[in-house]
Formats: sequence, C-alpha cells, structure tokens
Amino acid sequence: MIRILIAEDHKIVRDGLRRIVAAAPDMEVTAEAADGDSTLAQVKAGDFDVVMLDMSMPGLAGMDLIKRLKIEKPALRILVLSMHGEHQYAARALKAGASGYLNKDSAAEALIGAIRKVAGGGVHISEAAAASLLGGGKAPHEALSDREFEVLRLLVEGLGPTDIGDKLHLSVKTVSTHKARILDKLGLGSTAELVRYALDHKLV
Repeated sequence: MIRILIAEDHKIVRDGLRRIVAAAPDMEVTAEAADGDSTLAQVKAGDFDVVMLDMSMPGLAGMDLIKRLKIEKPALRILVLSMHGEHQYAARALKAGASGYLNKDSAAEALIGAIRKVAGGGVHISEAAAASLLGGGKAPHEALSDREFEVLRLLVEGLGPTDIGDKLHLSVKTVSTHKARILDKLGLGSTAELVRYALDHKLV
C-alpha cells in the first residue's frame, strides 16, 4: 500500500485529491497538511511513501520545502502538483529533490499513474518538460538561483517587496537586492518588463 501525505493549502483541492486516491486500491491518504511548516512536521513525525506537494503554500514552500523534506527523509518520494509553467519549474523541482512534477490541470488517471511511478522509484514529468530539460540553449531566467526565481514569481504575481519578504522570511532590503539582480541578469529595466518577460516565457 502506497502511503500518501497530501500537502495543499486549499481544502477543496485536498478533498478532491483524497477522493481520486480513494478510488485506487493500492494507495491511501494517511495524512494531510495545509502549509509548509505542518508538512515538514508531518514528515518528521510520520512515515510516508509519497508526498503530493503544492508548490505555493503559506510558510515554508517551493524549492526550500522540497530540500528540507529530503534532508529529513532522503528516501521520501515527492510529487509536485502545480499550476506554474512546467517546462521551467519541473527542472528546478527535480534538481531540489522532487521525483515528479504534474500540472493541476491533469486528469485523475494521470495523477494515479504519476503516484505509482514515483512510488516505484521512477521520475514523472511530461514529454514537453523532458524535452526542455534535454534541450540545448538556455533561457536567461535559467541562470537565476532558486531564491531569485521565487522572488521573480512573486513579483510577477503582483506582490510588493514587503509582502514577498513576509512570505519568504526575508528582509525588504534582501528582496530589493534579489529584484535588482534578477533585472540585471535578464537585462530588464522594470517590473513591467519582468511581467512581460514572464508571460513571453510562460513562467506564469
């Protein structure tokens, strides 16, 4: 039996995921978490085969959360569920320690298949994401650090430096420094240009 922890901050989504898993005879949801900190606490205290992980939860989240979970339980398999652009986020998630990446628009059958694949030791990403991972030329945003990429994502979502600092537990000065580095690395001059870049490269 595949033991699953659902880490997702929206209860209606958790309920839907639980119902999908309940229909599979070889897996069960043994715990749930609604934010990054409780996800980490559950993993420390429990024994799971797979964590179905939302990338954008309150508190500890994203690549930082994936890395922390793998430090606690190196053998844990992590399947990332996200609405973000897969061709870029999948590569970063796998590098951080995830075993798979699935877009939330996917069908229930795809989710069950992905859980079985990562639980069995495989890696699950879409063919499009695999092609981009194997592709040649790198886009400028691929040179960003994971932290810079998180700041970029939040800037594009419309958050200001104070809100980003609160979410990522950083000072406003540090956020501003990251923003300046992002704009410099991408050769951009403003947040508006950053939003346009993100849209053009399907990062949102």
